[in-house]
Amino acid sequence: MREEKTKEEKKRKKSVDIRRIKEEKTLREITVKIELEKIDIQERITVEALLDNEAMELVMSSEFVQRQEFKLKKIEKPIYIRNVDGTFN
Repeated sequence: MREEKTKEEKKRKKSVDIRRIKEEKTLREITVKIELEKIDIQERITVEALLDNEAMELVMSSEFVQRQEFKLKKIEKPIYIRNVDGTFN
């Protein structure tokens, strides 16, 4: 019985807070809890992330990366990001 309850609790934690959506008259944003793993040290952190239906990639601010002490690795080819209006960022 306790194991079933724990699974339900985990599902609720990972899902969108529906009550918050229903309470707001105008929905401006949806956030979800996600788990990130620092693969070099196998450390996991849970954060609240903004759900963006037009995003093509996972994007984190450099301030967040530094604050959470993620190890950065230089990539071979740059990734160009476009703004909503089509201009490069």
